Amino acid sequence: MVALAFPERVARARPGGGGYLMASGTGAVLADGSALAGARPEWLAVAAADRPAGSASARVRQAVVIDEDVARAAAAPLLETAEEVAWRDGDVVARRVERLGAIELDARPLRDPDPELVRTALLDGVRAEGLGLLTWTPAAVALRERLAFLHGAVGEPWPAVDDAALLERAPEWLAGARRRSDLRRVDVAGLLRGLLPWEAASRLEEYAPERIEVPSGSRVRVDYEQGRPVLAVKLQELFGWDAAPRLAGGRVPLVVHLLSPAGRPAAVTADLATFWREGYKAVRAELRGRYPKHPWPEDPTAATPTRRTNPRR
Repeated sequence: MVALAFPERVARARPGGGGYLMASGTGAVLADGSALAGARPEWLAVAAADRPAGSASARVRQAVVIDEDVARAAAAPLLETAEEVAWRDGDVVARRVERLGAIELDARPLRDPDPELVRTALLDGVRAEGLGLLTWTPAAVALRERLAFLHGAVGEPWPAVDDAALLERAPEWLAGARRRSDLRRVDVAGLLRGLLPWEAASRLEEYAPERIEVPSGSRVRVDYEQGRPVLAVKLQELFGWDAAPRLAGGRVPLVVHLLSPAGRPAAVTADLATFWREGYKAVRAELRGRYPKHPWPEDPTAATPTRRTNPRR
């Protein structure tokens, strides 16, 4: 009779001793001293309950023990079977679930879920856990940094590639994916290149080159990680170079980190001509005694760039 009168108060014990869950979705705990506390029956029909101030759960004051058959019969209007496809515990979970209101009675794997529901679940997962679900190869990371630099320095047509912008485009690159493992196989670098209009794609290497050839003949990788292009190269390789190229269509100077023969920073400049004229002398005085096998000409602008040490005499 209690279950029929209050079907929304039919309650099932939560696993692990976590109280009860009513069909209404409200959590409940037995009142202190309840005669039912020791037995902790699986099913109850709650006749009276209150909610103490500040408590997240209702407190059961009066209840009667029932079984699942009675619960199903009394709360039959709340019975439903539905297909659920959701991101849960780090992956897409597709189930056919039977519920009594908020109480889950049975769940079985769904073999052929609706692709649209799967894609929605994947989107929820990517938004919740972030773009780290994708495989970011070094090439993909470097390309993203180059595009981010150009978007900040030039703007359109160079696209934004921050997390928010990429998540907006997530529905486009989730096509065909069904589970977390499929996300690991997404070609992130290819997707980033796909964001570029033809004109921008054709000028990427000009505006934000991956490598720059220095006077010694070395092709040195440009680092865009901090939002500014940085070229780290040994000082002797730049002899005779009075100006590094400006990137982003001439808008941004290339910052040069001049390295010692051991690869340690010796100076930083965005104006090589001024460095050769005003800063080189101090660097030469400090380092030539430490690295005597390497050339330290008095006039670096007229010296031959080299990757090698001085020839043996």
